Amino acid sequence: MTAVAIRSYSRFLLLISALFFPTSLLADWETNMPKGVTPISETVYDLHMIIFYICVVIAVIVFGVMLWSIIYHRKSRGYKPANFHESTTVEIIWTVIPLLILVVMAVPATEGVFAMYNYDDSEIDIKVTGYQWKWRYEYLNDDIDFFSTLTTPSEEIQNQQTKNKNYLLEVDNPVVVPVGKKIRFLLTSNDVIHAWWVPELAVKKDAIPGFINESWTYIKEPGTYRGQCAELCGKDHGFMPIVVEAVEQQEYDLWVQTKQQETALKLAKAAEEAAQRWDMDRLMPLGKSVYEKNCLACHQAQGEGLPPVFPALKNSPVIKGSIEDHIRIVLHGRTGTAMAAFAPQLSDSEVAAIVTYERNAWGQNTGETVQPSDVTSLR
Repeated sequence: MTAVAIRSYSRFLLLISALFFPTSLLADWETNMPKGVTPISETVYDLHMIIFYICVVIAVIVFGVMLWSIIYHRKSRGYKPANFHESTTVEIIWTVIPLLILVVMAVPATEGVFAMYNYDDSEIDIKVTGYQWKWRYEYLNDDIDFFSTLTTPSEEIQNQQTKNKNYLLEVDNPVVVPVGKKIRFLLTSNDVIHAWWVPELAVKKDAIPGFINESWTYIKEPGTYRGQCAELCGKDHGFMPIVVEAVEQQEYDLWVQTKQQETALKLAKAAEEAAQRWDMDRLMPLGKSVYEKNCLACHQAQGEGLPPVFPALKNSPVIKGSIEDHIRIVLHGRTGTAMAAFAPQLSDSEVAAIVTYERNAWGQNTGETVQPSDVTSLR
């Protein structure tokens, strides 16, 4: 059998298998956009399909006429090309028909846009703030405030473990919302432009520093819906996922109560810890865990950084300088650099621990410790 014959036979087998194999085998091979679980996502999907089918009909007609003309009016059949100039009738037809098609597409599109921008009568308001590289959620109606950070193990990111099905799409604190309620999102950013995007909710809106955008959703089905930052926002742009958990109203009320209790306990614990005297053995383990969660991506595991954007901490002027300046940098960041302000994110004891860790890790061993009370006085 020649190579050409083998290739032809292989193509024939592929064609037969595509025609006769059960479509269930292709269930995971999805090429269309998700329909979603909200009225807006369904509107977007329906509009997409309407325009898609219009394009299919246009393509079939146009290419059908072209093929018919090429086959039945070719030179070998004795046809001679027509020689003509201008046709008012044809010009009117090819102007009016596209105009009518655009009107047919514009009506549902306009209705959909008006629906997307109707933020009235929201029952829950959530402020979403983008940080490099995490999200902050503030429930304005229930006095709840928390950060949501990626929890995918570093071993998976470094290809040392098998990646799970939600790789880079899992967080420590998901957004919890009730089904059957209109939820308004107020989106902004603490540093650079981010974009909050959850495909199944049909919510995709830029989070811009100094500006507040609005969006909304109404989830009809309980479930977990995942998304990501959709704006190239820096080195770890791909590491700030979004997880929304939609639950029944009773479960949501219980979550709100639990979250409020956690906040009260956290504040009480922070106040208690601030009054305590911490030793090196207690500060270093906490500082290491906080550093790995918040600082490792930029300053690296051994404090060598990624110059020039992310400077090294090891043996740097920050470490060798005054402790007060070091604490202020962690609390308030540095204007004009990628160094974020961690005052809203970390407690006084966590800041004390991380500064202590940075001044004593990587073989530096300065012996200096920072107490939570030192941080409190500089906030």
